[in-house]
Amino acid sequence: MDLLLLIIIFTAVGGVLSVMAAAVFLLLPDHLRNAVLPHGISFAIGALLAVAFWGLIPEAFEQVKPEQFQALSGTILAGILGFFVLEKLLIWRHCHSGSCEAHGDEDDHDHEHSHSHGTAKSAGALIILGDGIHNFVDGVLIAAAFLTDVQLGIVTSLAVAAHEIPQEVGDFAILLHSGYSKKKALFYNMLASLTTVLGGVLAYFGLEDLHDSLPYFLALAASSFIYIAVADLIPSLHKKTDMKTSLQQISLIAMGVLLICTLHGIAHSMEI
Repeated sequence: MDLLLLIIIFTAVGGVLSVMAAAVFLLLPDHLRNAVLPHGISFAIGALLAVAFWGLIPEAFEQVKPEQFQALSGTILAGILGFFVLEKLLIWRHCHSGSCEAHGDEDDHDHEHSHSHGTAKSAGALIILGDGIHNFVDGVLIAAAFLTDVQLGIVTSLAVAAHEIPQEVGDFAILLHSGYSKKKALFYNMLASLTTVLGGVLAYFGLEDLHDSLPYFLALAASSFIYIAVADLIPSLHKKTDMKTSLQQISLIAMGVLLICTLHGIAHSMEI
């Protein structure tokens, strides 16, 4: 079979299959899904931070020379600051007429609701953007594996799918928490997953050109996940401070980290 066709098929498998597996979350009854959703946010925090610090950042630094470490670190910093600015713009867009700070005291409740709504929506937009970047890089990595060896490419694409499933579950939880409908959450996650195919096709035609910029794509994806977890999701966990809920949150964050690290370790042991 033509190598390009194999890359298209298996990048689609690596991206779309993980979304469809995670979409089972949407099939839960509303009352059960609403009960599970807060726990999904805690799990997502652990998964996002583990993907960033255990996977993306180390991989990025492995692919550059020591003299490029500062530039790569600067890219991560610039990405975090850039996502802060982007979120500000998204919040302003969702805020009622003009600057929210301009509302009078009688509008404080509306302002608070509008600001919370804007923040939630921006978190959803950022997770889609970050997931798209991450999936694009996954597509490049799958294509690189196929260009090395077909069997390696097949195993890599399956490992990517397995690695993405817990993260996609977290993404669905974040989008639903951000106010997206089930259909929109599925549509945007599916759209972001298609960037895996785009990355694979572009890598096939110009892997040498993309190779030097790949670590910086990884750094940007990592910065988006760090920003979302720390700036948008962790503050929402502080709304409940009782001991039982706090222990549940810590346990689920740890589970998210552990699962991602375990999957990463399995993939690494298979030399993927």
